Amino acid sequence: MDRQESVETLRDVEYAVHDGISLKGHLWRPNGDGPFPVLMTIHGGGWQMGGPDNYRQWGPWLAARGIAMFSVMYRFSSQTRKMYPEAVQDVRAAIQFLKGRSSELKIDPRRIALMGDSAGAHLSALVALAGDSPPFTGGYPDDKFASLDTKVRAVVGNYGVYDMLQQWHHDQAVRLGDHIVQKFLGFAPPDNRQIYFEASPISYALRDKTETSFLLVHGDEDDVVDRCQTDAFHDALKIANIFSRKLIIPGAGHYFTQYPMDEPASYSRWLAPRVLRFLNERM
Repeated sequence: MDRQESVETLRDVEYAVHDGISLKGHLWRPNGDGPFPVLMTIHGGGWQMGGPDNYRQWGPWLAARGIAMFSVMYRFSSQTRKMYPEAVQDVRAAIQFLKGRSSELKIDPRRIALMGDSAGAHLSALVALAGDSPPFTGGYPDDKFASLDTKVRAVVGNYGVYDMLQQWHHDQAVRLGDHIVQKFLGFAPPDNRQIYFEASPISYALRDKTETSFLLVHGDEDDVVDRCQTDAFHDALKIANIFSRKLIIPGAGHYFTQYPMDEPASYSRWLAPRVLRFLNERM
Protein backbone atom coordinates (compact mmCIF):
# COMPACT_ATOMS: atom_id res chain seq x y z
CA MET A 1 0.00 0.00 0.00
CA ASP A 2 1.19 3.52 -0.82
CA ARG A 3 2.00 5.47 2.32
CA GLN A 4 -0.49 8.22 1.43
CA GLU A 5 -3.27 5.61 1.15
CA SER A 6 -2.70 4.72 4.80
CA VAL A 7 -3.67 8.23 5.97
CA GLU A 8 -7.09 9.48 7.04
CA THR A 9 -7.86 13.22 6.88
CA LEU A 10 -10.53 15.09 8.87
CA ARG A 11 -10.80 18.79 8.02
CA ASP A 12 -12.38 21.62 10.00
CA VAL A 13 -12.78 19.72 13.24
CA GLU A 14 -14.22 22.17 15.77
CA TYR A 15 -12.35 22.04 19.06
CA ALA A 16 -13.92 25.01 20.90
CA VAL A 17 -16.07 28.12 20.51
CA HIS A 18 -14.54 31.17 22.20
CA ASP A 19 -16.39 34.48 22.29
CA GLY A 20 -18.60 33.37 19.43
CA ILE A 21 -15.70 32.28 17.19
CA SER A 22 -15.58 28.65 16.07
CA LEU A 23 -12.04 27.34 16.47
CA LYS A 24 -11.11 24.48 14.16
CA GLY A 25 -8.25 22.27 13.09
CA HIS A 26 -7.34 19.65 10.50
CA LEU A 27 -6.53 16.13 11.68
CA TRP A 28 -4.37 13.67 9.80
CA ARG A 29 -4.01 10.21 11.33
CA PRO A 30 -2.91 6.73 10.30
CA ASN A 31 -5.62 4.33 9.25
CA GLY A 32 -6.28 1.75 11.91
CA ASP A 33 -7.63 1.46 15.42
CA GLY A 34 -4.91 3.39 17.25
CA PRO A 35 -4.42 4.87 19.70
CA PHE A 36 -1.78 6.95 17.92
CA PRO A 37 0.63 9.52 19.33
CA VAL A 38 -0.34 12.98 18.13
CA LEU A 39 1.58 16.13 17.23
CA MET A 40 -0.47 19.32 17.49
CA THR A 41 0.87 22.06 15.20
CA ILE A 42 0.46 25.81 15.75
CA HIS A 43 1.18 28.03 12.77
CA GLY A 44 3.22 31.22 12.70
CA GLY A 45 2.41 34.57 11.14
CA GLY A 46 3.26 37.17 13.77
CA TRP A 47 0.12 36.32 15.81
CA GLN A 48 -1.87 38.03 13.04
CA MET A 49 -2.15 35.70 10.04
CA GLY A 50 -1.85 32.08 8.90
CA GLY A 51 -3.94 28.98 9.43
CA PRO A 52 -4.01 25.18 9.79
CA ASP A 53 -3.11 24.69 6.11
CA ASN A 54 0.38 26.03 6.87
CA TYR A 55 1.22 22.49 7.98
CA ARG A 56 -0.54 20.63 5.16
CA GLN A 57 2.84 19.23 4.02
CA TRP A 58 3.55 17.75 7.45
CA GLY A 59 0.22 16.10 8.27
CA PRO A 60 0.19 13.34 5.63
CA TRP A 61 3.94 12.81 5.99
CA LEU A 62 3.77 12.19 9.74
CA ALA A 63 0.54 10.19 9.63
CA ALA A 64 2.06 7.88 7.03
CA ARG A 65 4.81 7.20 9.59
CA GLY A 66 2.55 6.44 12.53
CA ILE A 67 2.02 9.85 14.18
CA ALA A 68 -1.31 11.70 13.97
CA MET A 69 -1.21 15.47 13.48
CA PHE A 70 -3.79 18.08 14.49
CA SER A 71 -3.12 21.50 12.94
CA VAL A 72 -5.07 24.26 14.68
CA MET A 73 -6.15 27.86 14.25
CA TYR A 74 -6.21 30.52 16.96
CA ARG A 75 -7.46 34.09 17.14
CA PHE A 76 -5.26 36.91 15.87
CA SER A 77 -4.03 40.22 17.22
CA SER A 78 -5.21 41.79 13.94
CA GLN A 79 -8.82 41.10 14.97
CA THR A 80 -8.74 43.53 17.90
CA ARG A 81 -6.41 45.78 19.90
CA LYS A 82 -4.63 42.71 21.27
CA MET A 83 -5.14 38.96 21.55
CA TYR A 84 -3.28 38.03 24.71
CA PRO A 85 -3.87 35.83 26.62
CA GLU A 86 -6.80 34.70 24.45
CA ALA A 87 -4.61 33.07 21.78
CA VAL A 88 -2.83 31.11 24.52
CA GLN A 89 -6.19 29.99 25.86
CA ASP A 90 -7.22 28.85 22.37
CA VAL A 91 -4.17 26.60 22.19
CA ARG A 92 -4.90 25.26 25.68
CA ALA A 93 -8.43 24.38 24.59
CA ALA A 94 -7.14 22.44 21.58
CA ILE A 95 -4.94 20.28 23.81
CA GLN A 96 -7.84 19.70 26.20
CA PHE A 97 -10.02 18.71 23.25
CA LEU A 98 -7.47 16.13 22.13
CA LYS A 99 -7.36 14.66 25.62
CA GLY A 100 -11.11 14.77 26.17
CA ARG A 101 -11.97 13.23 22.80
CA SER A 102 -8.96 10.93 22.57
CA SER A 103 -10.93 7.68 22.30
CA GLU A 104 -13.14 8.97 19.48
CA LEU A 105 -10.14 10.54 17.69
CA LYS A 106 -8.07 7.34 18.07
CA ILE A 107 -5.17 9.14 19.74
CA ASP A 108 -3.16 8.45 22.88
CA PRO A 109 -3.78 11.25 25.43
CA ARG A 110 -0.52 10.35 27.18
CA ARG A 111 1.54 10.96 24.03
CA ILE A 112 0.83 14.52 22.86
CA ALA A 113 3.48 16.88 21.53
CA LEU A 114 3.37 20.40 20.10
CA MET A 115 5.14 21.93 17.11
CA GLY A 116 5.03 25.57 16.09
CA ASP A 117 6.93 28.04 13.97
CA SER A 118 7.69 31.65 14.89
CA ALA A 119 4.61 32.91 16.78
CA GLY A 120 3.37 29.32 16.84
CA ALA A 121 6.60 28.22 18.51
CA HIS A 122 6.05 30.94 21.11
CA LEU A 123 2.53 29.68 21.85
CA SER A 124 3.69 26.04 21.91
CA ALA A 125 6.49 26.69 24.39
CA LEU A 126 4.38 29.00 26.57
CA VAL A 127 1.52 26.53 26.91
CA ALA A 128 3.89 23.61 27.49
CA LEU A 129 5.68 25.39 30.33
CA ALA A 130 2.94 27.58 31.83
CA GLY A 131 -0.40 26.52 30.36
CA ASP A 132 -1.83 25.35 33.66
CA SER A 133 -0.89 28.54 35.51
CA PRO A 134 -2.57 31.97 35.77
CA PRO A 135 -3.24 34.07 33.72
CA PHE A 136 -3.84 31.31 31.17
CA THR A 137 -6.25 29.14 33.16
CA GLY A 138 -9.91 29.82 33.77
CA GLY A 139 -10.53 31.96 30.73
CA TYR A 140 -13.24 29.71 29.29
CA PRO A 141 -14.69 27.62 32.14
CA ASP A 142 -17.64 26.53 29.97
CA ASP A 143 -15.38 24.63 27.56
CA LYS A 144 -16.39 20.97 27.68
CA PHE A 145 -12.92 19.83 28.69
CA ALA A 146 -11.84 22.90 30.69
CA SER A 147 -10.95 20.77 33.73
CA LEU A 148 -8.24 18.82 31.89
CA ASP A 149 -4.57 19.74 32.14
CA THR A 150 -2.49 20.89 29.17
CA LYS A 151 0.69 18.94 29.89
CA VAL A 152 2.49 17.61 26.80
CA ARG A 153 5.46 15.30 26.35
CA ALA A 154 7.49 17.31 23.84
CA VAL A 155 7.73 20.58 21.90
CA VAL A 156 9.34 21.30 18.53
CA GLY A 157 10.00 25.02 18.22
CA ASN A 158 10.97 26.35 14.79
CA TYR A 159 12.55 29.86 14.76
CA GLY A 160 10.48 30.78 17.79
CA VAL A 161 10.02 33.89 19.90
CA TYR A 162 10.82 32.99 23.50
CA ASP A 163 11.73 36.40 24.95
CA MET A 164 9.09 38.97 24.10
CA LEU A 165 11.09 42.00 25.22
CA GLN A 166 14.05 41.00 23.05
CA GLN A 167 11.72 40.58 20.06
CA TRP A 168 10.15 43.99 20.72
CA HIS A 169 13.60 45.60 20.50
CA HIS A 170 14.33 43.58 17.34
CA ASP A 171 11.06 44.79 15.80
CA GLN A 172 12.07 48.41 16.29
CA ALA A 173 14.97 47.86 13.90
CA VAL A 174 13.51 45.50 11.30
CA ARG A 175 9.70 45.86 11.38
CA LEU A 176 9.04 49.59 11.27
CA GLY A 177 5.29 50.07 11.21
CA ASP A 178 4.53 46.46 12.16
CA HIS A 179 5.55 45.92 15.79
CA ILE A 180 4.15 42.41 16.08
CA VAL A 181 4.83 41.81 19.77
CA GLN A 182 3.30 45.12 20.80
CA LYS A 183 0.23 44.36 18.68
CA PHE A 184 -0.13 40.95 20.31
CA LEU A 185 0.31 42.12 23.91
CA GLY A 186 -1.45 45.46 23.54
CA PHE A 187 1.25 47.45 25.34
CA ALA A 188 4.70 48.88 24.74
CA PRO A 189 7.28 47.98 27.42
CA PRO A 190 7.28 51.48 28.96
CA ASP A 191 3.55 51.06 29.60
CA ASN A 192 3.57 47.48 30.92
CA ARG A 193 6.89 45.75 31.30
CA GLN A 194 5.47 42.93 33.43
CA ILE A 195 3.34 41.56 30.59
CA TYR A 196 6.47 41.01 28.48
CA PHE A 197 7.95 38.84 31.23
CA GLU A 198 4.65 37.03 31.80
CA ALA A 199 4.20 36.21 28.09
CA SER A 200 7.78 34.96 27.54
CA PRO A 201 8.38 31.18 27.56
CA ILE A 202 11.93 31.74 28.81
CA SER A 203 10.44 33.06 32.07
CA TYR A 204 9.12 29.56 32.82
CA ALA A 205 12.28 27.54 32.12
CA LEU A 206 12.30 26.22 35.69
CA ARG A 207 13.50 23.05 37.38
CA ASP A 208 9.95 21.78 38.02
CA LYS A 209 9.15 21.63 34.26
CA THR A 210 11.29 18.63 33.33
CA GLU A 211 8.39 16.49 32.07
CA THR A 212 8.53 18.19 28.65
CA SER A 213 11.37 17.78 26.13
CA PHE A 214 12.30 20.41 23.54
CA LEU A 215 13.74 20.41 20.03
CA LEU A 216 14.66 23.97 19.03
CA VAL A 217 15.35 24.77 15.38
CA HIS A 218 16.63 27.98 13.81
CA GLY A 219 18.21 29.10 10.56
CA ASP A 220 21.44 31.09 10.75
CA GLU A 221 20.17 33.62 8.16
CA ASP A 222 16.87 34.47 9.84
CA ASP A 223 16.29 38.23 9.83
CA VAL A 224 12.73 38.11 11.24
CA VAL A 225 13.45 36.38 14.57
CA ASP A 226 17.04 36.56 15.69
CA ARG A 227 18.82 33.28 16.39
CA CYS A 228 19.67 34.59 19.87
CA GLN A 229 16.08 33.73 20.84
CA THR A 230 16.73 30.02 20.32
CA ASP A 231 20.24 30.11 21.79
CA ALA A 232 19.13 31.82 25.00
CA PHE A 233 16.04 29.64 25.45
CA HIS A 234 18.04 26.46 24.87
CA ASP A 235 20.59 27.55 27.47
CA ALA A 236 17.86 28.40 29.99
CA LEU A 237 16.22 25.00 29.50
CA LYS A 238 19.52 23.18 29.93
CA ILE A 239 20.36 25.12 33.11
CA ALA A 240 16.95 24.09 34.51
CA ASN A 241 17.70 20.44 33.65
CA ILE A 242 14.96 20.36 30.99
CA PHE A 243 15.83 18.20 27.97
CA SER A 244 16.63 20.45 25.01
CA ARG A 245 18.22 19.68 21.66
CA LYS A 246 19.19 22.51 19.30
CA LEU A 247 19.45 22.39 15.51
CA ILE A 248 20.92 25.33 13.62
CA ILE A 249 20.37 25.10 9.86
CA PRO A 250 23.05 26.80 7.73
CA GLY A 251 21.60 29.12 5.09
CA ALA A 252 18.01 28.92 6.34
CA GLY A 253 15.95 32.03 6.90
CA HIS A 254 12.40 32.32 8.24
CA TYR A 255 9.18 30.49 7.18
CA PHE A 256 10.91 27.34 5.92
CA THR A 257 8.51 24.88 7.58
CA GLN A 258 6.03 25.73 4.83
CA TYR A 259 8.38 24.63 2.05
CA PRO A 260 7.28 21.51 0.13
CA MET A 261 8.94 18.33 1.30
CA ASP A 262 9.32 16.93 -2.21
CA GLU A 263 11.86 19.58 -3.21
CA PRO A 264 15.42 18.16 -2.92
CA ALA A 265 16.83 21.35 -1.41
CA SER A 266 13.89 21.96 0.96
CA TYR A 267 14.79 22.67 4.57
CA SER A 268 11.52 20.95 5.59
CA ARG A 269 12.67 17.81 3.77
CA TRP A 270 15.92 17.93 5.78
CA LEU A 271 14.15 18.68 9.07
CA ALA A 272 11.26 16.21 8.90
CA PRO A 273 13.17 12.96 9.65
CA ARG A 274 14.94 14.69 12.54
CA VAL A 275 11.61 15.81 13.99
CA LEU A 276 10.28 12.27 13.57
CA ARG A 277 13.28 10.80 15.37
CA PHE A 278 12.90 13.29 18.23
CA LEU A 279 9.19 12.53 18.62
CA ASN A 280 9.74 8.80 18.62
CA GLU A 281 12.41 9.20 21.28
CA ARG A 282 10.69 11.70 23.58
CA MET A 283 6.90 11.16 23.29
